[in-house]
Amino acid sequence: MLSKETLQFLDDLKVNNNRDWFVENKKRYEAFKKDYQQLVTDLLDAMKPLDPSLEMLEVKNCKFRINRDIRFSKDKTPYKSHLGIWLSSGAKGLNRSGYYIHLEKGASFIAGGLYCPESEDLKKMRKEIAYFHDDLEAILEEKYFKKEFGDFDRNEKDTLKNPPRGYDREHPAIELLKLKSFESSQRIEFSAAAKKDFVGVMSQKLIALKPLNDFINRALTSE
Repeated sequence: MLSKETLQFLDDLKVNNNRDWFVENKKRYEAFKKDYQQLVTDLLDAMKPLDPSLEMLEVKNCKFRINRDIRFSKDKTPYKSHLGIWLSSGAKGLNRSGYYIHLEKGASFIAGGLYCPESEDLKKMRKEIAYFHDDLEAILEEKYFKKEFGDFDRNEKDTLKNPPRGYDREHPAIELLKLKSFESSQRIEFSAAAKKDFVGVMSQKLIALKPLNDFINRALTSE
């Protein structure tokens, strides 16, 4: 869980996103960092027994810097006003599926899967779906997964209008093959992070994504 002070810090930062305010509130930021680290530690302790692929992860692998990369962005605010946690077995330079927690007032969610993969990884995903769509469909229809996440997050931006090149429009999994992104998410309350059972509740929700992550990682590691 996070302290209410940490949640308030993120909320205040959102409306005071400038260096002067940040420097004036350095002590609050230091407290935030400790709280952040403890939350990641607790989440790893909860998730590793449920998903052995995470066993080698350390806290530093799962956190994000608070400074934004503004070099190519129109938004020049210097700091992230949300807290993110990413749990994935992928090593540096390897794209892998995983579990994500995003805490931001009015926009908090948990998610898993593979977001907008590069061309080569997208080809691998489509190949896996084409040959083993029954496996994926069974995952998406599993009772607990459907209860927590429903389906992939589908929208027009991340879905082709026509079949991808090389695939027949009559393929039984053509709607899955049209996808360009493979993630599932669930909105959560920002205030939930301050509850004592937050890590336990979130880990039980996130583990519903494990079969999907396993399918995706199987695709990405195939030849």
